[in-house]
Amino acid sequence: MSHKTINPASLPKPSGYAHGVLADNTVFLGGQTALDKNMKIVPGGIVEQFTQAFSNVLTTLREAGGQPEDLVTVTIYLTDVDDYMANGREIGRIWREMAGTQYPAMAGIGVTRLWQKEAMIEIQGIAVIPQR
Repeated sequence: MSHKTINPASLPKPSGYAHGVLADNTVFLGGQTALDKNMKIVPGGIVEQFTQAFSNVLTTLREAGGQPEDLVTVTIYLTDVDDYMANGREIGRIWREMAGTQYPAMAGIGVTRLWQKEAMIEIQGIAVIPQR
């Protein structure tokens, strides 16, 4: 099986990791926090951080040749599950704007903290790109 590292130029330059790996037609999307291109966590709360983190995931997926509907699984790590749930309607609206209404298998996991101290959310996923 061949594989290719996917590191979009519009995302922060990775050091010691890859934003994604394309293996045949499967894209393994590395965990994305709400880092902007300047390596800073975006200001605001969970909604703003979700938007940036999910945008980073989709940027990597598109760079690999995929589309949001190709996502087969997404895992969301959260430092405050209650905050995420309290903003669920807004986050759902943003998801639909960014990715449509074809949902992958999903899991939400509460964690004590993430790599960047200010990060509230990290999103990773797997996508399978069909022959188009």
